[in-house]
Amino acid sequence: MKDHEYKALTIHEEALQIARNFLDEGRGDEAARENAKDLLKEHLIETDDGSYTLKSDISGGKSETMHTQHGALSEALEKFVKPAHLEGKDKVAILDICSGLGYNAASCIEYLDDHVQMDLDMVEISRETIILALLLETPLKSYKTVQKAVENQLYEDGDITIKHFKEEITSRIRINLHIDDARAVVKELKSQKKTYDAVFLDPFSPLKSPELYTNEFFESLKNLLKNNGVILTYTSAAPVRSAVVNTGLHVGEGPSFGRSGGTVASLNPEMIDEPLSTNDERMIALSDAGIPFKDPGFKGSSQDILKHREEERKISRGKSKFSSTVKTPIYLNEELEDGRLKRRVLNNLKKLGFTDLKSPEARYVVCSQYKECICGGGCGNFNNSRERIYEMSHRLRSIVTMMINIH
Repeated sequence: MKDHEYKALTIHEEALQIARNFLDEGRGDEAARENAKDLLKEHLIETDDGSYTLKSDISGGKSETMHTQHGALSEALEKFVKPAHLEGKDKVAILDICSGLGYNAASCIEYLDDHVQMDLDMVEISRETIILALLLETPLKSYKTVQKAVENQLYEDGDITIKHFKEEITSRIRINLHIDDARAVVKELKSQKKTYDAVFLDPFSPLKSPELYTNEFFESLKNLLKNNGVILTYTSAAPVRSAVVNTGLHVGEGPSFGRSGGTVASLNPEMIDEPLSTNDERMIALSDAGIPFKDPGFKGSSQDILKHREEERKISRGKSKFSSTVKTPIYLNEELEDGRLKRRVLNNLKKLGFTDLKSPEARYVVCSQYKECICGGGCGNFNNSRERIYEMSHRLRSIVTMMINIH
């Protein structure tokens, strides 16, 4: 890892220490790898498909697993590989960000036909995490290919002095391993004019690793996409999807597996199989939940990025965006029974100058989500989530501006 200003969230410290000890003690020691495997066993968490995951380090008093309990390898296949639509291609280029233990890469190799030429860039900031990939066993034959690539890189870097994997990587697969901050790597890849059919974006959750879910990071990824390329991530968080839209990418629902559904982004709307739900579009466009993460210097710490977003949310809440606390936007142009919820929703409406859930202003703001115009302006159809989010956000700004000018 180069000299950056923050420490990214990684695997639990005790597991990382095993990797460090393996390096310190294992130079020239044939038994060191097997000894490290034995020590790692007590930290491994078996998932439902028989593959293993590990816990993250503690952040904010909490830890999370690297993969869902429903199956680490299954998650890689269902949420990253299959929705990338790589079938039928003779050549594919994949950017695997936060490659971790290498499951996404291995699943992709396993899934595609054995004649496909693959150019695979794996990015992982934690050298110790990469080392742990050498100590795991999985049901996938292709995992040996990833492990061989890791071993080759660590040997070349002088981290290990003994190679255990005898098989050579087939000539149709080229794996480049980047052990560095993904923000630095994407800059370098852009300078090399590389483009990708798919980007697997697999950091820890947005609240743990917001630096890889910002407006600026998605803008960098957008510049690396082929016209029909896709970005896939397991999270469905509103600020992440907002950042996707802000960079001009189309956005849609990713497959659901174990955790909530993920997110798919692309330059081409035809690569989006399922649009976002009506409620998600509204919350992104109209509420403070849709305030994205920002990292203008492209080197901010996770704490600073989270703090800046929270401050921006407070400033916008009730002034330029609806408060997200009672999900006010989802009730626009809807009936809501009298009660405490309705009173809270109406209170939020009035802060932005709306008089009622079915007022002309309310209908105007969400009109883009309906097949036929409901605001009386003869509006045309908006055919995808990105355009509907753009339009609702624009209309809310125009109403807020009008109300400010009136008062």
